[in-house]
Amino acid sequence: MIKDAFKLSATEALAAMASGRLTSVQLVQSCLDQIKATDGAIKAWAFLDPDAALAQAGECDRLRKAGMALGPLHGIPVGLKDIIDTAKMPTERGSPVFAGRQTKDVARLVEHLREAGAVIMGKTVTTELAFVHANETRNPHNPDHSPGGSSSGSAAAVAAMHVPLAVGTQTNGSVIRPASFCGTFGFKPTRGVISRKGLLQTSVSLDQVGCFGRTLADVALLTDAIGSYDQHDATSFARPRPDMSAGATADAPVTPDLAWFDLPFNDRLSDAAKDGLDAVLDILGDQVTRMEPADTLSNLVAVQARIHEYEICQHQAEVFDQHWDKISDTLKPVVERGRQITRAEYEDALAVKASAEAFFADFFVEFDAIVAPSAAGEAPKFGNGTGDPIFCTLWTLAGLPCVTLPLLVGDTGLPIGVQLIGPAEKDDRLLRTARWLQTHLASATE
Repeated sequence: MIKDAFKLSATEALAAMASGRLTSVQLVQSCLDQIKATDGAIKAWAFLDPDAALAQAGECDRLRKAGMALGPLHGIPVGLKDIIDTAKMPTERGSPVFAGRQTKDVARLVEHLREAGAVIMGKTVTTELAFVHANETRNPHNPDHSPGGSSSGSAAAVAAMHVPLAVGTQTNGSVIRPASFCGTFGFKPTRGVISRKGLLQTSVSLDQVGCFGRTLADVALLTDAIGSYDQHDATSFARPRPDMSAGATADAPVTPDLAWFDLPFNDRLSDAAKDGLDAVLDILGDQVTRMEPADTLSNLVAVQARIHEYEICQHQAEVFDQHWDKISDTLKPVVERGRQITRAEYEDALAVKASAEAFFADFFVEFDAIVAPSAAGEAPKFGNGTGDPIFCTLWTLAGLPCVTLPLLVGDTGLPIGVQLIGPAEKDDRLLRTARWLQTHLASATE
């Protein structure tokens, strides 16, 4: 057995199991021990069944010994955001409205995880209805700080080494921002790569699935395993998906052409984030084209909010109408504002969203990726919200693939991520560029 197996990345654990140096039971038990030792302070898990996890791991080991076919995640423990339906676990969606909720069916991505051989460890804490009201999870680097939202538990569970992989969702900044705050890799692929069937719907136009891991190869591996076409998901596309793992392990054939947008809200960056990003841009030099985009691009922040607020009021109307007394005072004003948005205003916002997608399709003819902040800076103190998502808003609205790399450190020692955004459905190229950026920055700072 490998000592402290919980520290292994998913790809390292797979190699160890393939060589016979580690079993899935040993890996899962090591992760459970780490959870027991640390989750009292972090509170990353909404539901955990150690016996069920060990039983899944034992079956993985049995299949391996029997010489059966093995999936790409065989024996690897994975955490699921608590808005993802799982038949044998409650899915409570971060709200007392859904306390004890149990479904007969599982989400499509859970079916893929099972087929891939993953061990479903449990459900990670989310904010109320995956929106603005924070829950109890703390930042593993400093429990006095927030882990971000709404995929708070998934990011914290990976950062605390409870599991090597976790699944989250992003409607605005809920994968990239908590990954930045918690110092993990976070990847939100192109909208439509991963099915949302069996997930809480807050915005049919904006909800997207993403992954957390300890390396680029890890998030690519998980995305490959759960991505597929699904006729039951309106945004799912019936075309082959990019090979994420190939992209994350490939060398860039030429030096990438990168862009940086000087957006008006860049003044929200903390001094540490600004200094760190300036240092990155200085190292990249002429490889980055600095651009001052039209004001219309900044105005997309309001467009995203209008679509999100209108659609959550439509999708969750029954919840708000019948359980208003159980809705937080944080969410209530958002719902009240969303109910004032007219159908015409909503349709106008959708038209602007389509224009933004067309703009970026043309933009990426000349550029491989956009370099951007992942968040405004370090994680805020717990109780002061989950952080500003504005540095993710434009890219999420347009459905573009985004990845955050844990490259910077703030004044108090908390991590700060650097984000790369790529062209739609060229996620493999984005991950290849991210690998190049990691290597280039490492060599430049040696």
